[in-house]
Amino acid sequence: MARFDLPEVDAFTRPYWDAAGEGRLLLRRCRAEGCGAAHHYPREFCPYCWSEDVVWEPATGRATLYTWSVVHRNDLPPFGDRVPYVAAVVDLAEGPRMMTEITDCPEAGLRIGMPLVVHFRREGSVEDEEDGGIAVPVFRPA
Repeated sequence: MARFDLPEVDAFTRPYWDAAGEGRLLLRRCRAEGCGAAHHYPREFCPYCWSEDVVWEPATGRATLYTWSVVHRNDLPPFGDRVPYVAAVVDLAEGPRMMTEITDCPEAGLRIGMPLVVHFRREGSVEDEEDGGIAVPVFRPA
C-alpha cells in the first residue's frame, strides 16, 4: 500500500533525503550576487530573487520554536496512531522557517523561542527505501 505521508524521492531531492538518512540536514542557498538567501523546503530556484544558481548546504541542525499546535485527532493513517503529536514551525539557525514535528517534549514544556535540535525519525522499512524507509527531520529540545 502506498504511503502518502512520505515524500517522493526524485533526482532533485535525492541529496536531501540521502543526507537525512545519514543524520544531516541540508538546505539550499542562493549564490546570486546580492542575494545569498538560504531557503527550505528545497527548490531548484531561489524563492527570493528567482536565480537558478542555488546549491545544497549543510545546516547546523539548530532551530528555535516559532509556533506549534498539538494535534489530538487525525483520522488519516498513519497519523491517527501518533496522536497527540506536536506540529510546529521552527526558525532554522540559518534563517529559513521549516514545518516539522516536535518530539521528546511534553506539551507543557513548549515555549516560543525555545532552542531545538534536529534528529531524524525513520519511517517505513529502514532496509528498503522503496518500501518507505526514509529518515524524516524532526526536532526536540536542545
